[in-house]
Amino acid sequence: MLGLGIFGEETPDGDTTWAMSLLSGLEYTLALVALSWIVAMVLGSLLGVLRTTNRRWVVALGDAWVELFRNIPLLVQFFLWYFVIPEFVPPLKRMAVEMDPTRFQLLLSVVCLGLFTSARIAEQVKSGILSLPRGQRMAGYAMGLTEAQTYRYVLLPMAFRIIIPPLTSESMNLVKNSAVAYSIGLAELFFRTREMGEMTFRYFAAFGAATVLYVLVAFAINRVFAWLERATAVPGYLGGKR
Repeated sequence: MLGLGIFGEETPDGDTTWAMSLLSGLEYTLALVALSWIVAMVLGSLLGVLRTTNRRWVVALGDAWVELFRNIPLLVQFFLWYFVIPEFVPPLKRMAVEMDPTRFQLLLSVVCLGLFTSARIAEQVKSGILSLPRGQRMAGYAMGLTEAQTYRYVLLPMAFRIIIPPLTSESMNLVKNSAVAYSIGLAELFFRTREMGEMTFRYFAAFGAATVLYVLVAFAINRVFAWLERATAVPGYLGGKR
């Protein structure tokens, strides 16, 4: 009744089945999510730290970065990175010609999604640092630590523990936002799902399978962060067990 047999049928090109086509799209989705998460965490953490310093011009630059990427729709950012920016950046334009199209699409998708998410993570890191008692920063300085050492050994270890719950949400949102990469032709899960629906007219089966895969990935991320939250919980800062 559900027509599950469609997943075992070959695609029109005869290279694979629809089930394997969806799994191939899932591989690109997972690669995109993992690489974008790394970019977002590194850059977002750096921006979050810079926005809590006493250097006004640095704080202003960090604020401008956050407002820029947070207020432009993600779909528009994908189009800008793929269709506009390469025209003004010769190395990117050369890469567009010389690289495999799929690899180039994946590269730009990682950059776009990573920068977009970094603005959101910067807000979380900033909030985590500012939520700490000012005495912790002063205690670090009193012990003879430099500003960088105070952030590394005193503030950030506590701040990252506090912001694990919102980081969980951002990581799960990253999975959902990865679907926008279909707009520039990256053959990720949503791209393959639409392809299957348009070629077989079995939209219920195609999107039903995609929904299950997205839920499984998001749920796995949720459980990993839930374990991490329990393992690093600081009494008095985090709530009860999940």
